[in-house]
Amino acid sequence: MPFFRADFSQYLVWLVSAISLSLVTLMSTNAAPNMENNSKSTPSIPDTAIIDKVFVDKSARVLQLLSGDTVIKSYHIALGGNPIGHKQQQGDKRTPSGSYTLDYKNEKSKFYRSIHASYPNAVDKAHAKKMGVNPGGDIMIHGQKNGSGHLASVNQLRDWTEGCIAVTDEEMDEIMAMVKVGTAIEIVE
Repeated sequence: MPFFRADFSQYLVWLVSAISLSLVTLMSTNAAPNMENNSKSTPSIPDTAIIDKVFVDKSARVLQLLSGDTVIKSYHIALGGNPIGHKQQQGDKRTPSGSYTLDYKNEKSKFYRSIHASYPNAVDKAHAKKMGVNPGGDIMIHGQKNGSGHLASVNQLRDWTEGCIAVTDEEMDEIMAMVKVGTAIEIVE
């Protein structure tokens, strides 16, 4: 009987691993077309649109590209793992709230393309200094982790960044094409 238990235990571990791998594969291959369909069902960005503001609503998990007061395009976003409240310090996994500038683009990011937000501003730095902490930085709008773009349909269902704003790789291509360096970004709770 001990021989049977050892074989059964190894078989059970193998079976659970195989089922888990199959489910992850099934979810990523079946959900990706659905995500593409959702993205394609929204209107395409007009060639004449000039994006002059990026608006992020953290509670709604939405990033909007604005031209004046007109919403040109909206995207579902994932945030930092602890998204409620304003970023206080490095490592708190919060996405800052406030008005910033998108001040440079990064094509060599460890995530699929990125645009940097000018956090921390002078107020953020003063607050962190008063608290005796490092305010952090490197807050970006970015795509998925390099090599993981195919998992966007799963990743975007949860908040997973260190405080950044994440979209799918395809959405990041659109954002990079439409948003110019120097564009304002407003992030609200």
